[in-house]
Amino acid sequence: MNSPAIAAVGLGGNVGDSARVLGQAFEALAGLPQTRLLATSALYRTPAWGLEDQADFVNAVAALETALEPAALLGHLFAIERRFGRVRAADGSDRWGPRTLDLDILLHGEAVIDEPGLRIPHPRLHERAFALVPLLDVLPEAVIPGVGPAREALAAVDAGGVRRLHRPRP
Repeated sequence: MNSPAIAAVGLGGNVGDSARVLGQAFEALAGLPQTRLLATSALYRTPAWGLEDQADFVNAVAALETALEPAALLGHLFAIERRFGRVRAADGSDRWGPRTLDLDILLHGEAVIDEPGLRIPHPRLHERAFALVPLLDVLPEAVIPGVGPAREALAAVDAGGVRRLHRPRP
């Protein structure tokens, strides 16, 4: 077995009862093999990013201790998305569109990976308040490899549209 890493997984959705779906997704993450759910952030209502003409999103972050390699973890995340009705366009054309559930690996230990279909840290993490705010809930000392402390990245972006909803129970 690989030695465990601390991973941060971003969760989001804006179709259906997103708060309920994210709560159930936390439970699914807790059931991953070779993985332990360490913490879950509060839920945050955030304006859509990228394709802005759609419903607000509900976003959160889960901190995991996992022995899964990043590619294996990503495969499990895609399987969880599919269980919740997410269908990804093969060409990525729906990247910023409405979705029931979106799961992204934000961080995986200190890994820096740039491969087709897998980029860690998440390439725009340092620009996205909707990911940074909940990330700091669960990993207040998080460092984004190649960027620096997540807290400093958050200070450099507008977080005005990120509104805390409540703290779910994992």
